[in-house]
Amino acid sequence: MEKFQSIITKITDKRGAAAVEFAIVLPLLVVFLFGIIEFSIMFYDKAVITNASREGARAGIVFADPRPDVDEIRSVIYNYLDAQSDGTDPNRVISFGIDDLTPPLITPCVDSGDELIVDVTYTYNFLIVPDILAAFFSGGAFGAGSNIRAITKMRCE
Repeated sequence: MEKFQSIITKITDKRGAAAVEFAIVLPLLVVFLFGIIEFSIMFYDKAVITNASREGARAGIVFADPRPDVDEIRSVIYNYLDAQSDGTDPNRVISFGIDDLTPPLITPCVDSGDELIVDVTYTYNFLIVPDILAAFFSGGAFGAGSNIRAITKMRCE
């Protein structure tokens, strides 16, 4: 009977159960935490790309003689992105490299009332979360090298 009682005591002993549960849940919590951080960085980059597109469009629609050309508008976009960088690494703009930015597609103004279109596309490479996890948790919306795109349309003055 005593031997049977000691077996029951070992089976029902709950010491260490919290540590085991924590060890099981910890990887999931870490993935969620870094996923939140990663997607926050991505949405920040989206906001910066959108603002850069707007700045370029605003510079392109202003009435001037001669009108700003595509290269001048691109330089406004690149200057805006440069101003957003932290300045510690000259090869990086914000959290991405200039190489990941597709040269902006710009339909310049010819006459007043025309529509100027500035299309900025940036390939976002995940920094923390592997691309496979990003694609899995986003339902395939974000995969390896996801494109972030901002299109701004404004009427020329």
